[in-house]
Amino acid sequence: MLNTSDIMETITMIQDENLDIRTLTMGISLVDCADSDIDKSCQKVYDKIYSHAKDLVKTGEFIEKKYGIPIVNKRVSVTPIALLCGVSGGDPVKYAKTLDKVAHDIGINFIGGYSTLVQKGFSAGDRELIESIPRALAETELVCSSVNVGSTKAGINMDAVKIMGQKVRETAELTKDRQCIGDAKLVVFCNAVEDNPFMAGAFHGVSEADCVLSVGVSGPGVVRSVLSKMPADATMNEVAEVIKKTAFKITRVGQLAGTEAAEMLGVKFGIIDLSLAPTPAVGDSVAHILEEIGLEQCGAHGTTAALAMLNDAVKKGGLMASSSVGGLSGAFIPVTEDAGMIDAARAGTLSIEKLEAMTAVCSVGLDMIVIPGDTTAEVISAIIADEGAIGMVNSKTTAVRVIPAIGLEEGEELDFGGLLGSGPVMKLRTKSPAKMINRGGRIPAPLQSLKN
Repeated sequence: MLNTSDIMETITMIQDENLDIRTLTMGISLVDCADSDIDKSCQKVYDKIYSHAKDLVKTGEFIEKKYGIPIVNKRVSVTPIALLCGVSGGDPVKYAKTLDKVAHDIGINFIGGYSTLVQKGFSAGDRELIESIPRALAETELVCSSVNVGSTKAGINMDAVKIMGQKVRETAELTKDRQCIGDAKLVVFCNAVEDNPFMAGAFHGVSEADCVLSVGVSGPGVVRSVLSKMPADATMNEVAEVIKKTAFKITRVGQLAGTEAAEMLGVKFGIIDLSLAPTPAVGDSVAHILEEIGLEQCGAHGTTAALAMLNDAVKKGGLMASSSVGGLSGAFIPVTEDAGMIDAARAGTLSIEKLEAMTAVCSVGLDMIVIPGDTTAEVISAIIADEGAIGMVNSKTTAVRVIPAIGLEEGEELDFGGLLGSGPVMKLRTKSPAKMINRGGRIPAPLQSLKN
């Protein structure tokens, strides 16, 4: 039986507290598009994506109107393209341009999967795709790329780490006339998950079904609003319980919309990813949740503890609401996309060292951080290695999405506009890690990887 108070509460979440479905993401396997002729393979890729996803945007808009729930993005993720490159050979950028064309033709926001997984080494197609990433992101608009360089089971591929530092730098250089936007679409992972619906790191894992529809739900504003109504003397376990119950309600909204959309599109429902994904909009900030818990400003001592509690409560609430929770599910901390983190970074309260500590307990890693334009490739590689180590040892997903702001120095600002936001160039340590990075090889898997 429908409860009137529950209906009104949901309406308030949507209208006043920025509750939305952040993304409907269709995952499509391209394994059957492999061909020794790259042009034929590209045509197969276009045809399969178009046939499965041509009605994705229309379906999302119908669900929006039916339930009054904003669905901000409609996206597609595909099998890591390096697998196709290994069969076809040729210039991988042809695949990137094919993905970009079909994304424009079906009207989606982004398409992810210009990716490869090289945590234990390189196979056919991997190096070619990695080398092509800067050009692919410079010559396309909607394509997102990711590279997994480490895992708890395999350790960290330091040869890949070295190369990715160079590619992040090259991508910034090639897109410096567009606010270095290429690096906002490039993520370097450790322990990447196969069912992540969020960009820029989404790809459709090889163990996934041929085509699935997954949902990413977000509601930082809802959580903050609920916490603001709690008494100042509420205990931390009481705060956690309120967050858990709120996450439950948010997840149910996503489950409803995702299940119906999948039925309409004639595909399997994949997972619901309940991640508190902020935007630069007022009232839609993870940092402000942490401040509502009791911090003067995000980045103060106590931030990591508050974030750990928030992340855990969100996961528990989501799991209570759905048996299909997956992806990353927790709290994101993308600096330029979070109004509270932008303010904290400008004030100097939030440093990259504090962000690194926070990544040990949140859903992902160092995300959307603007760094000085003269940062060397070796320093970027070292940042990737540090994050990879946190993920490897703690058996969690970590990632790096940093943007070298070519021509800008510490304290100046880069402005992407829209959901990607803006932010100050943050200070980095400048002592060189070049000797370590140039050693290459592999950091062995930790002892906890031996679980069989």
